[in-house]
Amino acid sequence: MNDNGTRRVLIVEDDVMIRMLIEDMLADLGFAVAAQAAKVHDALAAAKTADIDVAILDVNLSGETTGPVAEALAERGTPFVFATGYGEHGLPERFRDRPLLKKPFQIESLKRMLDTALAN
Repeated sequence: MNDNGTRRVLIVEDDVMIRMLIEDMLADLGFAVAAQAAKVHDALAAAKTADIDVAILDVNLSGETTGPVAEALAERGTPFVFATGYGEHGLPERFRDRPLLKKPFQIESLKRMLDTALAN
């Protein structure tokens, strides 16, 4: 959390319009976007170093899986939520128990999944 108690989020999403929509939803929910990435390389760097409380990971970034990003977040003990239009079968086996946002999603679903991730 930052100084005013706002939770900081890493958004990993390769579609700029979806990323902007998630940003707006997070602002409406009282979260702050601490970092964002559209490529696995950038997401991995942010997952290892950014000052974040939770992350939202698109499962597939232009054909690359975000599995390594999930691994880095898990190593840091940072909770995360997967977002995908493909369903559970696209998730890395190790992380199938993590909260899953099915695209397209509404703000209520986003809040519920973030609350679930942060509670664990």
